[in-house]
Amino acid sequence: MNILLIGQCTLHWGRMEFGNIGNYYIMEPLVRELHRVFPDALIKTTFQMSDRFCQDEKIQVLPMEMYYGWREDDLDQALMELASAEIFAKTGYLPKRTPYLDEVMKSDLVIDFSGDIWGDNANFLGDHRFLVGLCKDRSAQLLGKPTVMLAGSPGPFADQETKEFAKEVYRNFALVTNREPISIQLLKQDGFQTDNTRSLACPAFLFEPLKGQALRDILEREGLSNQERPKVCYMICGWNFTSGPFDKPNRNDEEYVVFAQAVEYLSEELGVDVYLMSHSNGFPVPPQEFKLIHGRDYVIIKQLQKVVVDRGIAKHVYALDGVYDAWTTKGIIGTFDMVVSGRVHGAIAGLSQNVPTVLIDYGHAPKAHKIKGFAAVAGAEQYVADPSYAGDLITKIKSCWQNREQYRKHLEQRNKIVKEQVRANFDLLKEVMGQ
Repeated sequence: MNILLIGQCTLHWGRMEFGNIGNYYIMEPLVRELHRVFPDALIKTTFQMSDRFCQDEKIQVLPMEMYYGWREDDLDQALMELASAEIFAKTGYLPKRTPYLDEVMKSDLVIDFSGDIWGDNANFLGDHRFLVGLCKDRSAQLLGKPTVMLAGSPGPFADQETKEFAKEVYRNFALVTNREPISIQLLKQDGFQTDNTRSLACPAFLFEPLKGQALRDILEREGLSNQERPKVCYMICGWNFTSGPFDKPNRNDEEYVVFAQAVEYLSEELGVDVYLMSHSNGFPVPPQEFKLIHGRDYVIIKQLQKVVVDRGIAKHVYALDGVYDAWTTKGIIGTFDMVVSGRVHGAIAGLSQNVPTVLIDYGHAPKAHKIKGFAAVAGAEQYVADPSYAGDLITKIKSCWQNREQYRKHLEQRNKIVKEQVRANFDLLKEVMGQ
């Protein structure tokens, strides 16, 4: 069996694997679950993964340009493929062949994994990117291949013309699974036909953290082995601020005050040690010799640390200054007594390990519904904080801390259900393939 994995997560080398840590939380379980369900399958993907990943996870990487190459003719190529596929659907004759169409023809199953960028947000990555992706999906459908979209959070859809095409593509997926329940509500409001849609959970809940002595050595080195005071992990990113863009440089210290006040509450009112942590990494481009380096979240937590120090109120606040891979990051997060996270997958790293977690929502447009949706999956809706409302973050932190034992017991039971929902994303593919 041949599986072709495409989608808006087709990015330059390293982006899915080494940048936003949450991406890797998803990618590794996704491929492993495909192998679990189809143990003899050959998986090919336009995602640009490392040689190490390809060898360990048994996949083959195709050229990124088959899907989208940041070229002037990306849209023209996709439209030509679509026209050729339309002729094939009517006549059985394929007048134009391209490397992408050839790979589709070789495939028994085509999977679109686009996360939360199957919609307008795709166009932040490149011109006409969402339309190009729709053409790729529709071409596969017209070539008669079972085509599914797995573990996404589709939307929003502002452009009416693109929305109508998206409805056609969505209607012709053999199966759509969403990572949270809010997406399906929004899709119905937008007029999408959702008979083929199931609301499940994100593969990131299955990602296995670093454990054992290797983790204990890191905790010792970072001073996290001290159990005299409770420890809280605190993560924010550019999306949590009330003004954009998310990568806005040189933010004014005043923009950090709402987050600093929450840190001060944790330290002085609740009596905990607060550890500021980055949930993103980077790497030199082009990598002469590959190594992980700090990502943009690290710059943000260091400025937050400076603001907290300058205010002179909180006395027990520290920054984790190491650069940690995905396994280590999740392992560290799992050792805390509580997590406060503005990164959705940083929150999942806590929730999936039964750590009471407060989720900080996006503070500016385009706002993503996925945070509230993921919270609903974990049964943690009451712990989503809106950073644009004064005091809401502290209120949610207070509630989480006061109810942490009950919250932890809830997660222990809920995660059993959530992990079954994750596996259902892949078990349902057997039905698609008539197995």
